[in-house]
Amino acid sequence: VQLQAFGGGYVQAGSSLRLSCPASGRALSRFTMGWFRQAPGKVREFVGATSSSLSNNVYGDSAKGRFTISRDDAKNTVTLQMNSLKPEDTAVYYCAARPFGVTVVSRSTSAYKYWGQGTQVTVSS
Repeated sequence: VQLQAFGGGYVQAGSSLRLSCPASGRALSRFTMGWFRQAPGKVREFVGATSSSLSNNVYGDSAKGRFTISRDDAKNTVTLQMNSLKPEDTAVYYCAARPFGVTVVSRSTSAYKYWGQGTQVTVSS
């Protein structure tokens, strides 16, 4: 499966952005999907994930209450809605997929097999 993250930009603190991750090659409905981010000089950080079984979404501490992951199977796309953005949310955001058919979400980058090119999000104060 091929992934690509879109929708980043330069926004002011308190704004919202909606990132999308359309897929090609296979139906995303059978993949557990994750969002990660990486700020300059920092390790890649877990933002959130959604299980292919639709049983649960899991979020990192920085995303809880502000970010929401959703799927649109008709468009073969996973989205990350980000509200109340803060300057510390500035990073390159990546979508990723676990191996086909795996339903368990993971916070670890090593658990994800497929990665899209990231999209830059910059939040000014």
